[in-house]
Amino acid sequence: MCKFSGKNSGLYLFFLVFVFSPFLYPNNLEGKIMSHDSHLAIVKETFGKTSDGRQADVYTLTNKNGMIVKITNFGGAVISLQVPDKDGEISDVVLGYDDVTGYEKDNSSIGFSIGRYANRIGKAKFTLDGTEYKLSANDGVNTLHGGKMGFSHVLWQAKTEEDQNSVSLILTYNSKDGDQGFPGNLTATVKFTLGEKNELHIDYSAITDKTTVVNLTNHSYFNLAGPGDCDVLSHELMINADAFTPIDSEFIATGEIRKVAGTPFDFRKPKEIGKNINEKNEQIIFGKGYDHNWVLNKQGNEMSLAARVYEPKSGRVLEVLTTEPGVQFYSGNFLDGTVIGRDKKVYKHRFGFCLETQHFPDSPNKPDFPSVVLKKGDIYKTSTVFKFSVEK
Repeated sequence: MCKFSGKNSGLYLFFLVFVFSPFLYPNNLEGKIMSHDSHLAIVKETFGKTSDGRQADVYTLTNKNGMIVKITNFGGAVISLQVPDKDGEISDVVLGYDDVTGYEKDNSSIGFSIGRYANRIGKAKFTLDGTEYKLSANDGVNTLHGGKMGFSHVLWQAKTEEDQNSVSLILTYNSKDGDQGFPGNLTATVKFTLGEKNELHIDYSAITDKTTVVNLTNHSYFNLAGPGDCDVLSHELMINADAFTPIDSEFIATGEIRKVAGTPFDFRKPKEIGKNINEKNEQIIFGKGYDHNWVLNKQGNEMSLAARVYEPKSGRVLEVLTTEPGVQFYSGNFLDGTVIGRDKKVYKHRFGFCLETQHFPDSPNKPDFPSVVLKKGDIYKTSTVFKFSVEK
């Protein structure tokens, strides 16, 4: 059973910040609200110091509906995302930590911006233009989410933007040639934008001075009932995909594109996440649940619906739209109760799920998968939207 906590706390916090911040911080950005009207706002605060003494910051984006998004420039992590339920009660719907120390110690990729390459690259190597590149191996013999020191564990440069309809946080990181074994000096940018429609837009871009591979995503763990209160197995999920990419016993994509029909991976019609999660299916056994890439039903890179999630008790709905060809649905199989998150919440088995929009896993070694190659002079661009609403 899920329990609900923090009733109206998000709205109350928003009210306090909005009313008092201009007086507390009249002449500097620290803690100062920047907005064009009385609804949209963005606030910068300190988030603690890293182990090597550098300051991390957290930026709070708010709108008139009480939606609150907190993002730190350490790892580009979404640390909090508060939205109303069907009764108007505001609660957090993502897992996170209280300060930068939690994110430094994290090994579950909770909330991070992931790069250079989201998901896995088999045997920690690939060949590009006749040259073999050996990568940082951090998942057995494989590379996961960019390697031992991927984009999730660096400080990004931050700036803010605003207009009449939205506020944005823009994070930039310069990854040097050879970083974790990847070729080329790569400049990556992640832009988070909040408007008045309870949609968090995430726009990714990158440029390089040498041919390379790139695949960026966000790794937020969602629980629409409230993080740390219950598992997500009763959430109802729809994935707009007729096929998925199977994995081997080391979680590496085999290169096959397999139809979901007649398998536990068929989410074309909404069903509870837990309905088939324990079936004696080879792919379920390999993934220890769901930890697979779905091939979205689309022809090009148009923005389209990838997934929809509904949580019956709260009435909250999350829709994920993306320009990407795939989405990784991960059912929190490796959460085991050893992770202590925000407000001392214990994140137990399957207490959160991820919907990571992406190009396919191990694409640098799978020529039949959509290309992840970025050449000098070209611009990598993708966009994803997390859209929240309620269903009564």
